[in-house]
Amino acid sequence: MYIFDETNAYFRNPIGAIETPGTLTLQIKLRRGELVNPRCCLHPDDGNASETAMDYDHASGIYDVYKVTLQFEQKGLFWYHFLVDNARDSNKAVRIPENDGDSFQITVCVSDLVQPEWIWGGTIYHIFVDRFCGDWQMRTAPGAIHRYDWGGCPYFLPDEHGIVRNNDFFGGNLYGVIEKLPYLEKLGVTCIYLSPIFEADSNHKYDTADFMKVDEAFGGDDALEKLCKEADAHGMNVILDGVFNHVGCDSVYFNRYGKYDSIGAYQSKDSVYRDWFNFHDDGTYDSWWGIELLPALNKSNPQYKDFLCGDDGVIAHWTKKGVAGWRLDVVDEIPDILLDPLCQAMRREKSDSYIVGEVWEDASNKIAYSHRRRYFQGGQLNSVTNYPLKDAIIESVISGDVTLLADIMASLTNNYPKNVLDSLINILGTHDTMRILTALSGAQFPEGKPAMSHFKLTEEQRELAKKRLKLASTLQFFLPGVPCVYYGDEAGMEGGADPFSRRCYPWGEEDQDILSWYRTLAKIRKNQRCFTTGTYKLIEAREGIFAFTRSEGDEHVLVAINLSDTDRILNVPTFNSDLIKKVAVDEIKIKSYEAGIFS
Repeated sequence: MYIFDETNAYFRNPIGAIETPGTLTLQIKLRRGELVNPRCCLHPDDGNASETAMDYDHASGIYDVYKVTLQFEQKGLFWYHFLVDNARDSNKAVRIPENDGDSFQITVCVSDLVQPEWIWGGTIYHIFVDRFCGDWQMRTAPGAIHRYDWGGCPYFLPDEHGIVRNNDFFGGNLYGVIEKLPYLEKLGVTCIYLSPIFEADSNHKYDTADFMKVDEAFGGDDALEKLCKEADAHGMNVILDGVFNHVGCDSVYFNRYGKYDSIGAYQSKDSVYRDWFNFHDDGTYDSWWGIELLPALNKSNPQYKDFLCGDDGVIAHWTKKGVAGWRLDVVDEIPDILLDPLCQAMRREKSDSYIVGEVWEDASNKIAYSHRRRYFQGGQLNSVTNYPLKDAIIESVISGDVTLLADIMASLTNNYPKNVLDSLINILGTHDTMRILTALSGAQFPEGKPAMSHFKLTEEQRELAKKRLKLASTLQFFLPGVPCVYYGDEAGMEGGADPFSRRCYPWGEEDQDILSWYRTLAKIRKNQRCFTTGTYKLIEAREGIFAFTRSEGDEHVLVAINLSDTDRILNVPTFNSDLIKKVAVDEIKIKSYEAGIFS
């Protein structure tokens, strides 16, 4: 009865977010004699809906094509659907999409955001510092447990008080990262993303004790400055994990146990930090997800805001030391009243800062705590963690059904501004999720952490996971965005979720087949400019085949994976060489469970 495809520029032009002031042209095909009188219903996210009649444009076979051009002067989210009359009964209007709860999204933004060009074309490497590389020359906090069994299972059981302390340290530090810069350079890394490094009692450092000090266990302030300088010499930038939503209860700001000489908020109502936190009449306080060890900060407090964002604040201090950007932990919990000045402070010190938010859903339309976020509508984030793509890749590679992957890519391409799409952090694994090799194995995982701590893939499971990992990582590296490799994934590390995804890097015991694969992907990505800001076009997504092109100017590359049980031939004659295998080809043939990259 009708044809409309919001992923096709014939029906929606342009694809993606609209810069204001700007226009969007929509076309719809209606079967002649069946549907007439189409209207486009536009509903601003925070306003009243309007209805615009669509004009007849031309005939196309048995269809009539109707068109409407929408003008946008203000940034924000808009939603649209079509209403069409039945030619035989005008009282029976047809809604497109047909479900009353569904509408198509339009993201309207301003063009004031400068993306850091240094992030494009390269590879990000995520390091959990204590488990990457180092030794025991650094001083650790009292109560820390020194581990001398590099590669041993991290402690995961609670203590006698029922608390998992996360206080066992294997000795990794920033000097160890410096030592491995040649390794990272060979891997194609252009940006190092460090897990939290500020002073804190835990090994993960999400319980910040002092934002103005790099933990001595990681080498202190001097180690970070040296890392930034040495990384720059190797063509890399360093970004930090900014945990600005909460601190540790044993911090200089809260000081629940009197560790610091200063008076913390917990100790006295007269503390200069008291209003940084929300206390209740019974002496309890707001904490992150109810965890008393992590008192939540009052993000609307002007003194706290100035502490972070002022001329001598946390952001300015570390940017001047060489930091090139920040990954903002649980950014959904940072309100605009703080996020705006945070981003302004970063760009005031470094105009091409890379500011990334931890978001697990589609960030273009995210509602957090009953508030619609405006991350990409001007002045805030450069990027977010691309969990929707991660989940779609894993599900598609395991099931062989590429439908979800095609749908997610269509959604991201339509909803995100193009420069944000090109800057997304494409992940497969993180410190919060199980190792990607384990996730792709199809294994039946044991229940409970004690059992999971001993879990290891069988040889058969591991070989299957490796085949799948090569396909998943191909998508990670060449779909729009920037691949972010979680340390050790390129070495074939296994492990369940936290803390088993945080084991030590297996130096000298890497899976050389996987490592070589990652190096090849990074080299191809770096040598083809279409993988920086090139356009994305889906070529085929059916029967286990997922194929797409990336294009920039006169450069075009075809990427295809085959998740089916049979070899397949793609009829795309303009490509004649496979960049992975470095061979000329007569036809585009993708073998079962293999990938091809053709130019």
